[in-house]
Amino acid sequence: MASVSQSHFVATRNACKLCAPLGAALVFKGIERGMPLLHGSQGCSTYIRRYLISHFREPVDIASSNFSEESAVFGGAKNLAMALRNVTAQYRPALIGIATTCLSETIGEDVPGMIRQVAEGALEGNPVLVHVSTPSYSGSHAEGFTAAIKTVVERLAGERSFASSARQVNIFPGICSPADLRHLKEIVADFGLTGVILPDYSETLDGPAWSDYKELPPGGTPIADIGSMGGSMSSVTLGRIVASEPEKVAGEFLSARFHVSHHAIGLPIGIKETDELMRTFERVSGSVLPEKYRHERGRLIDAMVDGHKYIFEKKAIVYGEEDLVLGMAVFLSEIGMIPVLCASGGKSGNLHRLIDEMIPELKGKIEVADGTDFAGIDEMAERFQPDMVIGNSKGSRIADRLKIPLVRVGFPIHDRIGAQRILHYGYRGALELYDRIVNALLEVKQARAGLGYSYL
Repeated sequence: MASVSQSHFVATRNACKLCAPLGAALVFKGIERGMPLLHGSQGCSTYIRRYLISHFREPVDIASSNFSEESAVFGGAKNLAMALRNVTAQYRPALIGIATTCLSETIGEDVPGMIRQVAEGALEGNPVLVHVSTPSYSGSHAEGFTAAIKTVVERLAGERSFASSARQVNIFPGICSPADLRHLKEIVADFGLTGVILPDYSETLDGPAWSDYKELPPGGTPIADIGSMGGSMSSVTLGRIVASEPEKVAGEFLSARFHVSHHAIGLPIGIKETDELMRTFERVSGSVLPEKYRHERGRLIDAMVDGHKYIFEKKAIVYGEEDLVLGMAVFLSEIGMIPVLCASGGKSGNLHRLIDEMIPELKGKIEVADGTDFAGIDEMAERFQPDMVIGNSKGSRIADRLKIPLVRVGFPIHDRIGAQRILHYGYRGALELYDRIVNALLEVKQARAGLGYSYL
């Protein structure tokens, strides 16, 4: 497998990642009555709101301490104190997640000290205040997401004396869709386990229509459940890239502090990684795989046989968060496709190694470009002669230029409806992805044949 260097680029051109505070905001939106607050300029919260609203199609409020020129010079302590008071009075949140932006990080704001001063003044309702450092110049939205989870767990997880179910399991699901979160809950329940999923935005960012406006949507991981994580029997982290830096992982913190056993596996996309998820739940629960998942796995294999002749050795470019790229690449190799280019804006340095480990049969046929941008992907794309592009909406121009289909997965998807309902996880999710991939290729074949509707 070859590695593609981007070292000759001086600046990023259309980044293949989003900002770190966005990932943190997504975590805080997945906590019951949680409210994100960005300590920085108003534009940061507006930018993040735009991305979340266009993807999830739900109202999303993100507060800001609203830096001005004066704040940038003399500090934003007054701004943060006022923002915390205003947010508390208007929303009555149970938790305020404070994420620092590039501006406040650059001037060296002592946010923990500011929070201590404000807390001494007893905010109305006494919300939990959690601060996470998220400068975008040193991380992506995926890293902001991971950092926020660990910070919340460090702040709230209690001793084993906290009430928790004897069969409780902590699930750290990675950046996924509300549909994925709901499916994970179903799987956990079918193994007879009680799951504490953090974050859980399956309802807060994909809820039913309201008859009356709600300042904070219902749903999310209850703070009391986060407090009970130290009494769980196990933790499961989804994401091999995330788990490759244990010091940043909440599951490792719970293992070290409370001796909660920790299982780190890949995103359960496709057969191999979903098998690993099911084996993990079998070990944790002491139960055998429920029959309905044996049937789902069998239907997936049957579908792969049905469509094999249409997709065998078709080539795809895959891009997005590193863990999503790894999961999709493994899945594509299972169905007979070749992920000729695996690209990400992430810079963990582990994507190359893990693709080699997970897909040894395709060594020499896959190039990996990490720390890249969409301009770089576009420049590389044509020489691979791909049949398909797989990733979020930001790659649509590449697909249009190459006149090949884009199968939309991951985040953000802002040029189609239903992104929050895309199922990626489990045998069921793999089957849905498989149908979409095969049908996208069939549509191209049919259109180019010029024969109208016919058997293919």
